[in-house]
Amino acid sequence: MFTQVPQPLRYAEALLLQFARLARAVNSEGLQGGLVEASAQLAQCELSQLYLLDDTHTRLTLCAEWQDGVLQPRNMDSLPSDYDGEQLLQYCLCQNQVLSLQDVDPTLYPCTFLPDTPQPWRSLLCLPLLNEARRVKGLLLTASKTPQDLEGFAGSLGHLGAFVIAQMSLLQRLRSPDSETAVAPLPTASASGYGLIGDSPAMRHIFQLIGKVLHNPVSVLLNGETGTGKELVARAIHDYGFRRSKAFVVQNCASLPENLLESELFGYRKGAFTGADRDRQGLFDAAHGGTLFLDEIGDMPLALQAKLLRVLQEGEVRPLGSTETHKVDVRIVVATHHNLRSLVEKGRFREDLFYRLSHFPIELPPLRDRAEDVLQLARHFADNASAFLQRPSCRWADATLEHLAGYAFPGNVRELKGLVERAVLLCEGGELLPQHFDLQLTGDTDDNTLSLRERMERVERSLLLDCLRKNRGNQSQAARELGLPRRTLLYRMGRLSIGPADV
Repeated sequence: MFTQVPQPLRYAEALLLQFARLARAVNSEGLQGGLVEASAQLAQCELSQLYLLDDTHTRLTLCAEWQDGVLQPRNMDSLPSDYDGEQLLQYCLCQNQVLSLQDVDPTLYPCTFLPDTPQPWRSLLCLPLLNEARRVKGLLLTASKTPQDLEGFAGSLGHLGAFVIAQMSLLQRLRSPDSETAVAPLPTASASGYGLIGDSPAMRHIFQLIGKVLHNPVSVLLNGETGTGKELVARAIHDYGFRRSKAFVVQNCASLPENLLESELFGYRKGAFTGADRDRQGLFDAAHGGTLFLDEIGDMPLALQAKLLRVLQEGEVRPLGSTETHKVDVRIVVATHHNLRSLVEKGRFREDLFYRLSHFPIELPPLRDRAEDVLQLARHFADNASAFLQRPSCRWADATLEHLAGYAFPGNVRELKGLVERAVLLCEGGELLPQHFDLQLTGDTDDNTLSLRERMERVERSLLLDCLRKNRGNQSQAARELGLPRRTLLYRMGRLSIGPADV
């Protein structure tokens, strides 16, 4: 640790004195100020800064700053620091890597987090601070106006920062919430869309849940009806989380037969089966360091569920035809429209895998439960469709908006997107009208000219179509959900003139 610092013995003595001084601090403010002062003095730098993550891991806050021998005052207005635009801070935080620059070039990387001074900053050291669970809690930064190699201080300053993080955690546990001297919570992160669209209470709740897992390596279970945007949420968790620089791999578990799905996920070795003429890595290896999204996990065969459970528990993968396992570092995000608990009771899903996946479930709301977002989504899809077709944006007639607001959207956001894109194609006068949207409104069943038999057939046809669309046209699954033999379902589909094009 001390081989790259000048006068190692004297430095070690100074480091021990700083540990002893910080151990006597009685509050978080004293620990934070003492850490930046000690870091600046040990590294012989003019500047030291301490950044901490809030409880949701979505906001980074500058908590203490030492500059030119003085602890800088911080007021509440200047505390929040949005690190999305700070590439250097973002790299250290999300990649858990030490960053040492001997010649800071502001033309390559913006350094707006550094104070403005007449003399430019030349050297910089930024290192992540870890808690007892080895998870990143913040950043410690030192900077100098003279070119020098600060990397040799990373190890000792990292230990000093980890000690301060542990002491702050201990103080928070010891002090009661009602104490006047209790540690003040960091500013709460405001709701963010994470690239998703919606401002309804249901979506704001989803945004809060996404924020909880962005910088935590837990598996996530996305549940919701078909078309609610489960893959978009999975991609948001990846794109805004600490694995964003690595691969995001998608596999639909219902789209492949069991043997082919196993080889896709785990890979195989040459000679494992007929046609295996070379080694091939699986999707777990392809997603190493990143995220693997398994859609329709409820349709995964039981034999593969056991192998997936081992990956989740041990982080190990054994390719087909191999006798050896190897480690993979993959975040697993799974999605399904099934009720997994019901599948467990029926013996179609492993109970141990269910409890392993359901550590952090996120239930995505259907579009009918977020009516406030329908018009916002419709405008967004219309603008995208117009841009794709290289047309000016379409206007919306008031009657059209009322027409959309009265529809339940059984296909959820996916159905809305398709309807809007079709309407933009049909629109010729630059204004979207109700006749451009082919909506089967529920009010149509109240037509007084229909007989009772015709009304019942219309209701039955709507029910069968909704179930088939929910199961993506899979007639066997739809029959099981409706409690019908598949032959009966096919008979009723023929009687009600339901074909593949209607689904």
